[in-house]
Amino acid sequence: MSYTLQDHQYGKAETRLVRIYRDAPRHEIRDVNVTTALRGSFEDAYLTGDQSKVLPTDSQKNTAYAFAKEHGLGSIEDFGLTLARHFVDDVEPVSGARIEIEEFSWRRAVVDGAEHDHTWLRTGPEIRTAAITVEGEGDARREHVIGGVKDLVLLKSTGSEFAGFLKDGYTTLPETHDRVMATSVVAKWRFATVDVDWEDTYTRITAALVKEFATLQSLALQQTLWHMGTAALDAVPELAEIRLVAPNKHHFVVDLSPFGSENPNEVFFAADRPYGLIEATIVRDGAPDAGSAWRASAGLA
Repeated sequence: MSYTLQDHQYGKAETRLVRIYRDAPRHEIRDVNVTTALRGSFEDAYLTGDQSKVLPTDSQKNTAYAFAKEHGLGSIEDFGLTLARHFVDDVEPVSGARIEIEEFSWRRAVVDGAEHDHTWLRTGPEIRTAAITVEGEGDARREHVIGGVKDLVLLKSTGSEFAGFLKDGYTTLPETHDRVMATSVVAKWRFATVDVDWEDTYTRITAALVKEFATLQSLALQQTLWHMGTAALDAVPELAEIRLVAPNKHHFVVDLSPFGSENPNEVFFAADRPYGLIEATIVRDGAPDAGSAWRASAGLA
């Protein structure tokens, strides 16, 4: 019997990092979770235990902390590009690097009607994400950025239908033309370039997703995802594609007739499982090839 080590990468997952800017009376905060993964000719570490080419994952963690001070932590896409370029350009055995980042948002506390300079409240539950891949040198250099948001919880109390579906001997679901639609969206979008205003595009993409969810008279969550995705692509020409995953957070009308009450879509049972899971990938015609952009590490971004 013979075997081949077909693929490998290694790194440090989930380095929690909080950067406070204290150079003015009004402080600023960035709160992130960073995962690094290095790619290269590390076969000997797997096959014989030879660590001579292996940069310890602890060193990768320390690099993230040091770079947050030395280079600053603005947009997570820029921070990820800075880290990935360092590992590829400055660590000799490394030919590729993937950086996955989650960002946790905070809003300023309001005290006596004014924003406080150094106190915040955690916002959410949505989490901004970015996954950056840098590989190769010179003309072979490839850089990919995937932005995203997860745990984007949305609900609308009307404007959603589900009818005309295929039925078989096991179908019990009634048709409806007025239902609650709720979901927790995971959206990831690939940029066709790294010359991007990351903060502005994130705002425009998320606004387009929410607007389309809210305003579309939905005949199915599948249709809603298509319209959300195309709206994001329309809003940001720099996008090559978007991938959406949305669980259908079912809200079932409670039968109140045993208690002598009517229930005209006002009282619901919010079921947590099982749930429908709807997924879609929408690619702009003529978009550049994704290469290794979607090759994940921890899969957190």
